[in-house]
Amino acid sequence: MDISPVDADRATAPADNTPRVAVFRKEHFNAAHRLNNPNWSDEKNTRVYGKCNNPNFHGHNYDLIVQVTGPIDPETGYVMDMKYLGDLIKEHITDRFDHKNLNLDTTEFADLNPSAENIAIVIYTILRNKLSEGLDLKIRLYETERNFVEYPV
Repeated sequence: MDISPVDADRATAPADNTPRVAVFRKEHFNAAHRLNNPNWSDEKNTRVYGKCNNPNFHGHNYDLIVQVTGPIDPETGYVMDMKYLGDLIKEHITDRFDHKNLNLDTTEFADLNPSAENIAIVIYTILRNKLSEGLDLKIRLYETERNFVEYPV
């Protein structure tokens, strides 16, 4: 028996049969950082972090994908206004981190190693507080074309 797209949505929807849809916004920012554990020797930091422990820092061209999942608002037809999502990301993420040295220029990483994992969690925490509770949030952060992290999992 074939299942229509509407029935397929209902098969995975919450108990109230409201379909949930994921929307995605992709943004980009450039930032420098240094991975370093101040409790370790220089040798151990170099061994664990390699080039990422450069005392003069190094940079990445980060690609950020923000996923918001929720029910479609029957009045707008949106899960979320993508312009509003883009504005949130610009105001609270890209304006804060773009062309910054994460170790030196941000309060978030003053005492937190700015690994891709930690950056993703910080971005999630900032944006989570700006979204309604009925929406789910996931962050995918590409540090390079081949290396990326997701939070939460």
